Amino acid sequence: MKFQANRDVFSEAVSFAVKLLPQRTTLPILSGVLIEATATGLVLSSFDYEVSAQTEISADVEETGTILVSGRLLAEIASRLPNAPVRFSTEDSRILVSCGSASFTLLSMPVEEYPSIPQISSETGVVPAEEFAAAVAQVAVAASRDDVTPVITGVQLEVSENSLGLVATDRYRVAVREIDWDGGSTATAETITALVPARTLQEVGKTFGHSGTISVSITSKDERELIAFTADKKTVTSLLIKGNFPPVRRLFPETVENYAVMNTADLIEATRRVSLVLEREAALRFSFTPDGVTLEAIGSEQAQASETIDAVLTGVETVVSLKPQFLLDGLGAVHSEFVRISFTKTENPNKPGPVLITSQTSRDQAGADSYRYLLQPNLLLR
Repeated sequence: MKFQANRDVFSEAVSFAVKLLPQRTTLPILSGVLIEATATGLVLSSFDYEVSAQTEISADVEETGTILVSGRLLAEIASRLPNAPVRFSTEDSRILVSCGSASFTLLSMPVEEYPSIPQISSETGVVPAEEFAAAVAQVAVAASRDDVTPVITGVQLEVSENSLGLVATDRYRVAVREIDWDGGSTATAETITALVPARTLQEVGKTFGHSGTISVSITSKDERELIAFTADKKTVTSLLIKGNFPPVRRLFPETVENYAVMNTADLIEATRRVSLVLEREAALRFSFTPDGVTLEAIGSEQAQASETIDAVLTGVETVVSLKPQFLLDGLGAVHSEFVRISFTKTENPNKPGPVLITSQTSRDQAGADSYRYLLQPNLLLR
């Protein structure tokens, strides 16, 4: 095999191929990147039985062929090569890489032992890339990081006729967002669900966020349920998480009459300042009154803090205790100047229900997006 490629194009392709590979793997061969040189260019692929990445780039190919090489090592090398075309050639089990005055000799890995890259079936639908990336960033933050319960480490995608819903929860909060979905000729009134690992979805959002549109395929083959995302000659596939996602949508109230509106940046800054004196896992107390919202932190004996910021309260005065980082995650996903914090009710009038965080265009007008973030107060400290 022998080819020459643009340094920047090649480096970006290798970086994309290795991005989703695990840092450590029990099978060393799965740490490799498969490079196929064809008459039309190069195809770079990686696969660890759960996630795959594949991209095509143009190259001057003198001799076609296929090689498998350590992915992270090749990515490190490619990112540091001088500004010149990259040349590849093979000699027995060695791979020769040269660029300008720099040259490397790498050992090839056995191609015949590498698993077959998943094949993608027909397209299920198309989403606007920028909107999809924003929705993933808003929702995935609420997914659990605890692998003990895999079903809540994912983001549930819910496809209906012309919308795509994204839902995530870690038991303490729930995030939901809806965006446009174009099912084309395959559009159906039937709801299709896919539970995708949050980490994979976040990488897809970052990688394809400026691609115009993203093609999505959801397939079931040989008891393996897969989802694929394709844009700009790049494809990422992921096994879906098996299990039933909890029915968290029913936790959202239809209407809330008691709420407060405040400047988003002011609340974020105040929360960060006041929580400085808190011990780990402790909650902040938020007192909402007609005069504004007062944040109070009772840390150790040496340190306490409080701050009051402007807020417009509708309904009765309310006090809730919230974990600051969970609140900041929700506020950071509200892409509007103002934020509305709504207070839900429980059967026990002495215990506040979860707070609902939504965007607010102005002090008087609700936001236009569909983002909702439901956060359970820390009732243990009440």
